[in-house]
Amino acid sequence: MNRWLLCLLCAAGILSFARRCPAPIIFRPGEGWTYEPVGQTGKWERKSAKEQLQVAREAFDRHDYGTAQKSCRRVIKIWPLSDYAGPAEFLLGRTYEMRGLDEKAFKEYQKALTKYPKLPNYAEVLQRQLSIANRFLGGQWFRFMFGYIPFAPSMKDTAKLLDQVVDNGPYHATGPIAQMQVGTAHERQKDYPLAVKAYQKAADNYFDRPEIASDALYRVGVAWNRQAKRAEYDQSASAKSIDAMNDFKALYPGDKRVPEATAVILDLKSEQARGAYETARFYEKYRKYPGAMVYYNEVVVKDSKSPWAEKARERLEALAPLAKEQMRKYAEADKKRLEATRAAAKSTGPAVNPPKPPAYKDGK
Repeated sequence: MNRWLLCLLCAAGILSFARRCPAPIIFRPGEGWTYEPVGQTGKWERKSAKEQLQVAREAFDRHDYGTAQKSCRRVIKIWPLSDYAGPAEFLLGRTYEMRGLDEKAFKEYQKALTKYPKLPNYAEVLQRQLSIANRFLGGQWFRFMFGYIPFAPSMKDTAKLLDQVVDNGPYHATGPIAQMQVGTAHERQKDYPLAVKAYQKAADNYFDRPEIASDALYRVGVAWNRQAKRAEYDQSASAKSIDAMNDFKALYPGDKRVPEATAVILDLKSEQARGAYETARFYEKYRKYPGAMVYYNEVVVKDSKSPWAEKARERLEALAPLAKEQMRKYAEADKKRLEATRAAAKSTGPAVNPPKPPAYKDGK
């Protein structure tokens, strides 16, 4: 027997058995699978969107979230253009949130904002989305397998939720907070360049809100500082941190964190001086005295008051005659190479000029 025919017969047998049984699990298109106790099927259904939403609200108040969800889905499916569809979508998100299924709740809130942008409680929905994202920022685990089984925290996914909150209301009260927390999520992920990008966006978009802009600019400097101090010292990140902290001090001289910014700058300059000193020592070790002089001088320029600068000045004084003599020898060697090249060119004789092509007349 054809195996496909056998499969169809088995499926038909199962379905026919299901039709004869008072199955408590029922599927409705657009509403999904629901549990209906035997003998109670349809008792929660109503004939108008208003009445159906009222059933959902009453069920929610008595913590019967299953009935509340079924009622909300019915309103959304049967009466999608009614004034009750938006509140039903919001209430559906609330049921998921009360059950601890924050990812599902966030998605339902997003549907409410996208499909029903004129929701009277738009600001509340934004705040609930931000609260959910904050819980994940605090270490709450994301879930897999249809959003039910805990998997692990994820700052990357948290940043995506926060980005969505910003996109939904960049100039609502939640916008600046969410934008700053995008940077925090990236910092906890140790992705400091992305954190800087988020903080810089906050500083640019909310420049007219000094409490946000100043905090964002300060965090730009902190993030670059952390990037500079990772496994290998990053001179480029160090310079960017110093620039950000100097901008912060210039734009917000009265901020209470100015002394901290100054300390960061001094620490970074000292580290820059140390890096230049180590590079100079490397050149000196291999008797590249002019190169060593360049980096010793950079030490003094980077941080003239550091202990490294004092050592660099001593080495500059000691290496000056050696570097001068080495440069003289380099110049003599270059001169001899140039003379040798010219002599070789003369010994080959004048170049033979190729014959000129015949002149054409009248364009022929």
